[in-house]
Amino acid sequence: MRDVEHSIELVRDYRVHHQAPYRLSIPEGTELKRHLEELLRLGFIKPSNSPWGAPVLFARKADEYFRLCIDYRGLNRYTVKNCYPMPHSDELFDCLAGNRFFTKIDLRSGCYQIRAAAADQPKTAFRSRFGHYEFMVMPFGLTNAPATFQKAMNDIFRVILEHYILVYLDGILVYSRTFAEHLRHLRDVLDRLRRHGFYAKLSKCCFAQHKVDFLRHCVSDHGLHMDDAKITAIAEWAAPTFTKQLRSFLGVTNYYSNFIRGYASFMDFVTISSAYFRRHHSLTTLPCTVPCLCRMMVSL
Repeated sequence: MRDVEHSIELVRDYRVHHQAPYRLSIPEGTELKRHLEELLRLGFIKPSNSPWGAPVLFARKADEYFRLCIDYRGLNRYTVKNCYPMPHSDELFDCLAGNRFFTKIDLRSGCYQIRAAAADQPKTAFRSRFGHYEFMVMPFGLTNAPATFQKAMNDIFRVILEHYILVYLDGILVYSRTFAEHLRHLRDVLDRLRRHGFYAKLSKCCFAQHKVDFLRHCVSDHGLHMDDAKITAIAEWAAPTFTKQLRSFLGVTNYYSNFIRGYASFMDFVTISSAYFRRHHSLTTLPCTVPCLCRMMVSL
């Protein structure tokens, strides 16, 4: 039984937050009812009479799956922030040079594998037209959930971190130079997960491969590469005409800046564009906008 639990510490002048349920479409309502039945069956939630109450909404994922989301912004506003450091992907990838075998392990609904502290479970309460419930496990959407989960993973693998394993939240990468070595490493990692009561989702795991996807990058025995799908998405991105669109575009390209030659010069253009927008409220009349973005796309 894992011995970690998630606590929610509130600031001194907090106010109990409760909000009316959001309106859901018919398919979303059907999916919500199914989710609630499943969460109750698994023992992840229970009926609540808490004064707290966050609304529910859904995020549609790429495989047409509806992901249940709780809007905890009201609770997060009054939560004391946990400043536990998160790993930087660039530093993680530096450990992979010279390795030939890779295994990717995705933990099943990672947050749900950590208990919510009994005293704090009423704070996780959420409202829907099907009733009022609270979580007995750590739900997605809490401001400190990533910090709690990363700390739990680091504690489990501390002795072997960056020797033959990388961990970023519920994503685990095991790497080795030889197949025999990889089997030993993998056995150790799986044994640690078993002893601490964490479970993986087999359909999302890849074992002893020469090439795997990890943290939106392609990791192989030939080095680190961008995901082909991301290259295509960036190359086909329509030229932004407003700063919000520009920020969205740069949010993607900045993550892959190591693969874009002359990225610093492109960022100089961003500074100019921002100043131009403040005067003209549009980027469409800025002559260098489209050519500059095209050069960035071609450089990929």
